[in-house]
Formats: sequence, structure tokens, C-alpha cells
Amino acid sequence: MNISINQIKELREKTGAGMSDCKKALEESQGNIEKAIEYLRKKGAATASKRADKVVKEGAIKLKINDERTKAAMIEVNCETDFVSKGEDFQKFAQDVADSALNAFSDDKSLIMGFKGQDNLTIEDKLNSMMVRVGEKIEFKRAKVFQIENGYISGYIHFGSKLGALVTIKGNNTPASVDLGNKVAMQIVAMNPLSLNRDGIDNALIEKEKEIYETQAKNEKKPEKIVERIIQNKLEKFYQENCLLEQEYIQESNLSINDFISRFNKEKGEELSITGYMRFHLGQE
Repeated sequence: MNISINQIKELREKTGAGMSDCKKALEESQGNIEKAIEYLRKKGAATASKRADKVVKEGAIKLKINDERTKAAMIEVNCETDFVSKGEDFQKFAQDVADSALNAFSDDKSLIMGFKGQDNLTIEDKLNSMMVRVGEKIEFKRAKVFQIENGYISGYIHFGSKLGALVTIKGNNTPASVDLGNKVAMQIVAMNPLSLNRDGIDNALIEKEKEIYETQAKNEKKPEKIVERIIQNKLEKFYQENCLLEQEYIQESNLSINDFISRFNKEKGEELSITGYMRFHLGQE
């Protein structure tokens, strides 16, 4: 049967698939738009199967925070090439995944994949359609959700969508305090702390660090009576580099994150305190 250009355009607008793929789908479906959409989705699933062994090392990190700033989600979606990852369609799809993760408020990938948006399409539908368009394997890798009571959530995605962070802060949700939270999230992205404070550092890691410092001191022939002091000094530096609250603020030297927050509280009459954070780096768990 003859397929009109208007039918092809309509299908392209609904799916984003290429013109030739849309024409082929309509021909196979006898001009039925709904069947053509299903055909393209199945083709997307087939594409995934064929490319199952492909390496998906590129992609995007995205986050979504609700209007009240009490709930948030952060996700990672992967693809094969940097070219695709930078594309507007892929970036929009990744954001759709983050939106759905928040709406479903779940870390469960299978639940998120089956979540329907306002367009009545599931994330799985959109993923399959995206694979048809770009001809690459695309994989929804992970999602994490965050929630806080009596506080708010701020976040930051680094340029290029390769790194992201969310931070929960106890206190009043105001434009100024949200901005402070965004800056702390930027700090987390840049400096990759191991924990919020010293209590969050695994004791086994501390003992390993102390063993290394002791060995270094002995190899350098340091007097036995000062070895312990050397270990403690290096351990203090370790805490300052790896505990978020003790890290030097990236936008103002000689000021720790704890001091940065304390100064804000004093100036604004607030009582903000960080209660937790989450950091995503593309390709890492």
C-alpha cells in the first residue's frame, strides 16, 4: 500500500524514529499508526539484543527534585559513544528517567522502566525507541532516591552530565539556603568526600592509613618518640581531605565547609546542618 508523507511525519513525531524506519514500520503495519509504533518498539528491543555485548561506557547523570524539595532522585543512563550521549534526544531521555524515578519514588529499575509518563509511554518504550533512532545500545544503569523531613534537598549536575550530587539539609527551605545547598553539592562533586564526618569513615580504613603512616615514618628513620605524633598529624590531614564538613571550601580557601555553613547560619539567623549526601560519577557504582 502507498504510505503518505503525512503518515510518516506523524509517526516520526510520535516516536522520533528516522524517516526510513517510520516508512518501513507503516508498510509492515498496513498504515496503522499504533501497530507501527509497536513495530518500532519491538525493533528497539531487537536492537538491544543484537548489541547486548557492546560496551556502554558513555552516558549521563541526571537528577530531579520535587517542588517541596523533600524528595529527589538521581539516575545514570549509559550509551556506547560520547557523540550520542551529548545529543539533545539522549539528554532528554535521561531526564525523563530521572523524572520517572522521582514520580515512582523507587530505586527499583524494573519498576521505573515500567513507569508511564504523561505521554502514556513507559521508560522501556522510550529506551527502545531511542535505540532505534541512534543505533546504539542504551542501558538504564542505576537510580537512587533521597528523602528528608524538616529540611530540604539541593543538588548539582556538573557540565557534561558526567557527575552529580544531592545533599540533604536540616533547616528552613529558603532561596538563600537552597543556594548554599547547591554550593555544597558542587563541593561534593568536585572533592568526592568519603563521608560527611569522621564517624562515617570505616575504622578498618583508618587502621590501614595509620599502618601506612607508621611504615613511612620508620622508612624515613624518624625518631621513635615522634612517630606517633607524625601518624596523628597525617591522620588529621586525611580527615580534612576526606570528611565533607572538614574539607576546605572550593570557592574560598582557608574556610571549611563546616565554617561556611556556620557563617551562613550566623548571618541569616538560620540553623542549617547537613544530614547526608549522595554522589554519582559516570561509570562508577
